[in-house]
Amino acid sequence: MTPRFHRCLRLLLIAALLLSGAAVARNDAPPALREIALAALPAEAMQTIELIKRGGPYPHQRDGVVFGNYERLLPARQRGYYREFTVTTPGAANRGARRIIAGGDNHRIGREFYYTADHYRSFQRVRE
Repeated sequence: MTPRFHRCLRLLLIAALLLSGAAVARNDAPPALREIALAALPAEAMQTIELIKRGGPYPHQRDGVVFGNYERLLPARQRGYYREFTVTTPGAANRGARRIIAGGDNHRIGREFYYTADHYRSFQRVRE
């Protein structure tokens, strides 16, 4: 094989990689979410969902703030649709990484729930 052939092959591979990356960048749809049964959540997460359904009171000052979904891992909704709530982590000196994200409008927060154990790197939709 000639050096010219190798150069052409390299250019084709680079072009293919660039085109595949562009296709991924244009895809705004979130990845498919795994589901988790409510009963399979940690006890603290189930308690947090019960607090949300009751309307509080919440133990952490930041509970109920708007979750921006900047990671785009949850379905796209208007700003303010998602709210975040702390899931207590036993032994943690701070709020920890676990959260429940509740989706719904201002009149019915908690229409849907998502659980993250790794501070928004991944989510599971809670199946009730």
